[in-house]
Amino acid sequence: MNSKKSELEHVPGEDPFIVARGGFYRRWLSMIDDLDELKSIVDTLEGTTEDKWVPVWRKAGAAHEKRGDALDAKGEHDAARRAHLQAKTYYAIGRFPGEITPVKADISADCARAYRKAAAHLDPPMEVLDITCEGQTFRAHFRAPVSETPVAAVLIMCGSDVFKEDRGWAAERALDAGLASLVMDAPGTGENPFPWEPASVKAWVAAIDALMERPEVHASRVGAFGISRGGYSVMQLAGTAPDKVKAVVAVAGHPFGYKMNKAELEAFVAARNRRAGFRFGAPDGPPSFPEWSVEKEEEIFNGWALSSLGLVDRITMPVLMINGSDDHLAPIGNIYYMLESGPVGSRSAKVYPGSGHCAFEHQPEWAPEAFSWLAKELSRAAD
Repeated sequence: MNSKKSELEHVPGEDPFIVARGGFYRRWLSMIDDLDELKSIVDTLEGTTEDKWVPVWRKAGAAHEKRGDALDAKGEHDAARRAHLQAKTYYAIGRFPGEITPVKADISADCARAYRKAAAHLDPPMEVLDITCEGQTFRAHFRAPVSETPVAAVLIMCGSDVFKEDRGWAAERALDAGLASLVMDAPGTGENPFPWEPASVKAWVAAIDALMERPEVHASRVGAFGISRGGYSVMQLAGTAPDKVKAVVAVAGHPFGYKMNKAELEAFVAARNRRAGFRFGAPDGPPSFPEWSVEKEEEIFNGWALSSLGLVDRITMPVLMINGSDDHLAPIGNIYYMLESGPVGSRSAKVYPGSGHCAFEHQPEWAPEAFSWLAKELSRAAD
């Protein structure tokens, strides 16, 4: 993160009218080249419903996409890639939190188009894979380093409101570490047709199987990496298919098995409800996020917690967990719970004091270290 971004005020939360470390734009902050431009766009926002939100971000994205097209036409592919990535990111912000209306689906298509343009001249190239699971097909992005022998690989798992087009940087980090990668949307988002429910782990397993079948990949050395909801999913996958997943990195994630005390639970519910106060769909549409309650959180815990699903003891491969100490969406107790319940020496963690959800302001440090750690652990996996 450049110095301007690191100097931002630290204001954790979900307020889209504030540009801050740990705030709403944390999801994309590392992908934006010009922080002043972002601030100027945010200053023009008059609301979050799609009639006031989408046109603003579409205009910003279109300006960068047009510039990228012009640069591509002149053969300036590196500069064009930067411009198209900026277009993709602004379109992605406009799409938030997902394809919940036809208008959101349209700008999501803009996002995918800009990303394809940004990926057109990658070396090594990006391959779009169609993966089939129980008669349904979803798309994922595959890249592999040039190698005379099969290499270790990592499944890069997205969360609830950031799609695979926003995880290209993770594929780059994997390549830097000598790893192949497969980036896919989470169930219920993007080009993944499966609903978001515990049984959706089958889609992740199908993706792991697809990775293991690639000739570029060493089938016995496959790991997984996930952020936010993806941090939960990587742990669920690890417990579901421990014979296939040989190392995992979970950045945040909830619920693992930690039960919040009364004060933590009340603060957690309050944070969820503050987020629910912003509507990103049609002006007369339903809330974009459901209202939360203690009872709702208990219901989620009973249906989704790794402990409730009987997966905790099955996660015996090396695990690295990362988060900020003050995460309002994935309480840090999740990490401590997994450290306390795991086999001796198999689980490790990096907790950033005072940082919020996913410790995104520390991404320049933890991202390369996470993939280096995966490469090291996967190199030790038995054939």
